[in-house]
Amino acid sequence: MYTNAAYLHDSFTDVMDLSKPLIVTCCGCYRIHTMPVFLTERPQGRMDYQLLYIASGKAHFFFQGQEHVINEGTMVLYHPGEAQKYFYYASDKTEVYWIHFTGSEVKTLLSSCDLPATENVFYTGTSPDYPQLFRQIIQELQLCRPNYEELLSLYLHHIFLLMNRSLKEGQKTGSDIRNEIERATHYFNEHYSAELNIKDYANSRHLSTCWFIRNFKQIVKVTPMQYILSLRMMNAQNLLENTDYNITEIAEAVGYDNPLYFSRLFHKHTGLAPSAYRKLRKDHIPRP
Repeated sequence: MYTNAAYLHDSFTDVMDLSKPLIVTCCGCYRIHTMPVFLTERPQGRMDYQLLYIASGKAHFFFQGQEHVINEGTMVLYHPGEAQKYFYYASDKTEVYWIHFTGSEVKTLLSSCDLPATENVFYTGTSPDYPQLFRQIIQELQLCRPNYEELLSLYLHHIFLLMNRSLKEGQKTGSDIRNEIERATHYFNEHYSAELNIKDYANSRHLSTCWFIRNFKQIVKVTPMQYILSLRMMNAQNLLENTDYNITEIAEAVGYDNPLYFSRLFHKHTGLAPSAYRKLRKDHIPRP
């Protein structure tokens, strides 16, 4: 079993602290591989709140004595004093993030994000944003850099807002579709300068190319290739404004081997040739 956890002020104490609106007390990640069964049981619950996110695999939770199988992409929220019982099987390859928090405004915050005290389970999808935010919280707790406590509450608030968005959008479009398209935009943002083929990407996700393009355009409002082109042009503009790279170097940096082809695309996108764009922007940058 792999674990990565961090605790506020290195304290393992279960506390209710109302001195601030929102306080993160600990956060961690479990990846279950070797231990046959990993069980947590707290008949009296805890004094603070706990949020768990099943990032992959599945988990088994008990509510009012009934077992519920919770699949990936699901959040489980415990309020203070709620009995807790849940376990993971190694065979399920479970990856779960958990966080404990307290504060004077938690009830109001949860209510504003449509996370009522009467519900424990919220399907929010498998967005890469959730693991990233949990990892940022863990890192802040581990490093304790300046302003880390404020950042902890901001990151957790960010998670709540994303949960609220997922719940609202899931009612309109289907959360699985939105999660798939969000995963694609994350991938394109990271790999826009590589040679990208939409059919190959769809196949890698076991999706129909037509289905992927249609739903991508419905949600993002442009086709996948238009989205990638806009990323390339935006980054080319940034390089023209802020570096001394020549046009060939900039073309290669954003994914084009042919600088002439890049220049034609850039002109079509911005109305200016790359060199003219650079001159215009530099002429308009105020001098110190």
